[in-house]
Amino acid sequence: MSATSGPIVGLLLAAGQGRRFGSDKLLHPLADGQPLVTASARHLAASTDHAIALVRPGQPALCTVLAGSGLAVVEVANAAAGMGVTLAAGVRAAAQAAGWVVALGDMPQVQPETLRQIRDALRAGAAIAAPYYHGRRGHPVGFDRRWYRALSALNGDTGARQLLQVHSAAITPIVVNDPGCLWDVDTPQDLLAPPSGQ
Repeated sequence: MSATSGPIVGLLLAAGQGRRFGSDKLLHPLADGQPLVTASARHLAASTDHAIALVRPGQPALCTVLAGSGLAVVEVANAAAGMGVTLAAGVRAAAQAAGWVVALGDMPQVQPETLRQIRDALRAGAAIAAPYYHGRRGHPVGFDRRWYRALSALNGDTGARQLLQVHSAAITPIVVNDPGCLWDVDTPQDLLAPPSGQ
């Protein structure tokens, strides 16, 4: 494993429909009054050399929040086709990156230190890096640029799940004390039970 040079780019996947939530999930205010996506966006922007948010068309309010959080915003015309399409568009938008830290917009409790550890693992030469909390793999996941061809060709709604399954031996596990790396928001009820270290 040799160190890599070049920028590590954060990709925030924020193009989902959020149908189970019942309203615009990413703009839903948290207890501090900030939109749910704000923490996800700010932490990613602060922990990578450059960060891009991938959104579906027709989301001006979301684009404003994301840009205000320090991210470049890319609209994915066919985002409705699934997460794989969105991730592929993000990788292509940052084709010169040395690696990508792929984060989800609906995971506001991921600790900044977790993001930095994934970034640093890529810089140190990891092919894939992922956080593990109590033995469970979480998010975000980092990919070295050797996966560009596979990631940029993704389609459908499975994202990089199959790639991670097939190449599980290439994953550098990062053990973290961060239950937030497993916690995403799908419904309003999820907000009533935020992660804890218990």
